[in-house]
Amino acid sequence: MAGLKYMSGFGNEFSSEDPRCPGSLPEGQNNPQVCPYGLYAEQLSGSAFTCPRPANKRSWLYRILPSVKHKPFTSVPCGDLTENWNEVEPDPNQLRWLPFTIPKTTEKKVDFVAGLHTICGAGDAKSRNGIGVHVYTCNTSMVDRCFNNSDGDFLIVPQQGEILITTEFGKMMVEPNEICVIQQGMRFSVDVFGETRGYILEVYGAHFELPDLGPIGANGLANPRDFLCPVAWYEDRKVPTGYTVINKYQGKLFACQQDFSPFNVVAWHGNYTPYKYNLKNFMVINCVAFDHADPSIFTVLTAKSTRPGVAIADFVIFPPRWGVADHTFRPPYYHRNCMSEFMGLIKGHYEAKEEGFQPGGASLHSIMTPHGPDVDCFEKNSTAELKPERVAEGTMAFMFESSFSMAVTKWGLHTCQKLDKNYYQCWEPLRSHFNPNWKPGKQ
Repeated sequence: MAGLKYMSGFGNEFSSEDPRCPGSLPEGQNNPQVCPYGLYAEQLSGSAFTCPRPANKRSWLYRILPSVKHKPFTSVPCGDLTENWNEVEPDPNQLRWLPFTIPKTTEKKVDFVAGLHTICGAGDAKSRNGIGVHVYTCNTSMVDRCFNNSDGDFLIVPQQGEILITTEFGKMMVEPNEICVIQQGMRFSVDVFGETRGYILEVYGAHFELPDLGPIGANGLANPRDFLCPVAWYEDRKVPTGYTVINKYQGKLFACQQDFSPFNVVAWHGNYTPYKYNLKNFMVINCVAFDHADPSIFTVLTAKSTRPGVAIADFVIFPPRWGVADHTFRPPYYHRNCMSEFMGLIKGHYEAKEEGFQPGGASLHSIMTPHGPDVDCFEKNSTAELKPERVAEGTMAFMFESSFSMAVTKWGLHTCQKLDKNYYQCWEPLRSHFNPNWKPGKQ
């Protein structure tokens, strides 16, 4: 949307006022006896009060009415959104999905919340340790409805169609090849402009942060200045017919009614905010000598576990870049991993599987399940001339990688009817090249 403004920086201490109400932020304190303009002060805590300062997350919101003013929450149907990881028997196979179906507006109007479908996940929101992977497929904007996730953070990856997200902190327009993060407890509503699809990584119990750079140094990968946070915007709107707040709590959905818009925050300050990031700004690090470097060099955001170096989830991308490695099979190597790898494709073709892996589809390679390039990719790149070449031009694939052993839902295995039963066949033609008479210099 033209005219939307943002503030830049990752995890900054921001301050923002709607320009219609100058001076709405209290000076020198957080909760004065009477706030400017007769506003209510409300704190949103994203961490324990006593967290070390670098990990302490909170924002102060100055609003026309506090969010506590609502009728009681009541249970509502969850649709295909679930935290039940025991619906079906475990499946260790390589799994691939064709593009997930977007409902036609002429058949059924489906908004963002109604269009949420859980593909896989693990852990438990009650104990604050786990993840969920969802897809959203929708065609209609949310009207007098907002969503609030009490269980964790949503990292949203649009694949088709831009989404206008209204939050308590302001508005963000997020397009394919951008991502946004709506952190735990933040209320938001999604407007769409046609048939819309994307992916969501949900994390319980940790927040996303920028990965440590180690020997890379002070700069590179996703730079903090490229993350954008909305500016304050409010509406003082009564909704006599009822405004619905949908709350995801302990894996279930609940709804309550109130007679006013929740987007009534005139001013706010703090470091606990929603934010967005354009993937084209990722500063790629890659191998310039030999061998295929580990995909961890493509990490945009990470949600750390309590074990050093082990993530609850990493968000990794495979952007356009140069391939220049000598004496090297350049695509991803064959691999068995102690982490789960869920992949999606925003646009283009993925280098290791150019045919079957399609935008709007997905794949899951579970813990210790072997995977790697298909036969065409292997044969082509085993004999290719190793000149400098552009890799992944015009494409963007991504990976949600997790230390959790993710279970696939009934929807993911059966209901969606998008599972590619022939996926395994892309490796079937692989043949032995073993030569027991091989000698050095006779390659």
